[in-house]
Amino acid sequence: MRRSGFPSQSLLAGFLFFALLASPSLSRANAEENRAELIVRKVDELYRATTSEALVEMQIITPHWQRTLKMNAWSEGMDKTFIRILEPKKEQGMATLRIGNEMWNFLPKTNKVMKIPPSMMMSSWMGSDFTNDDLVKEFTFLESYHFEMTKPENPETGVLYVKCNPKEGLPIVWGHIIVAVREETFIPLWQKYYDEKGKLMREMIFKDVKTFGTREIPSVMELIPITKEGHKTVLRYSEARFDVQLDQETFTLRNLRKRM
Repeated sequence: MRRSGFPSQSLLAGFLFFALLASPSLSRANAEENRAELIVRKVDELYRATTSEALVEMQIITPHWQRTLKMNAWSEGMDKTFIRILEPKKEQGMATLRIGNEMWNFLPKTNKVMKIPPSMMMSSWMGSDFTNDDLVKEFTFLESYHFEMTKPENPETGVLYVKCNPKEGLPIVWGHIIVAVREETFIPLWQKYYDEKGKLMREMIFKDVKTFGTREIPSVMELIPITKEGHKTVLRYSEARFDVQLDQETFTLRNLRKRM
């Protein structure tokens, strides 16, 4: 929070305060911090709104097989997500509900709802390279990381880079994350995830920017696990609507159990 003045009881303290504000190096540091925060906020809110509804395809690629899931996805703010699989027929009707940091799956074949325990949060979702934790997204960049502007060894022209270091005391598995965005729009190009020893573990690539309503977003995201050769999961947004009115029953266990 910026201070609007200085304590009246200390003229010297006030003089030093304004002298620091006038310091070019401090001003540059503040500008860099503000820019990093703005970039991180944009990335956090990229696919989120007051509410959203989307039709998404998920292509799961491995060295031995491939398959594609088609699904509807709804969200409310940063706290609620509901996903229902439409195709293929084998998985049709399977659904996932997330409220805060709690998550449930519905399996229509057994007509059972399973709550996901903390021990399974890093497990694969539907055989993809995304984990249950990725869907929960309990930790946003803005709330859970310290961030600063940075530059890799060979920076690209017109690209800005932010380094995100997790705050202490949070159970975050990444040592740090580097986010690259276009300088003009702050639309992300990629995110690279490193472990605590600084080893690159996975990369998210953003492609094919499209306009959905009044919002521009990359319509394709590729998640590549560096440690699993030949594996990749591709998300493609076919349709997306933001700030739409959703049924009050959307994010409920009752809706989770509904059959198609």
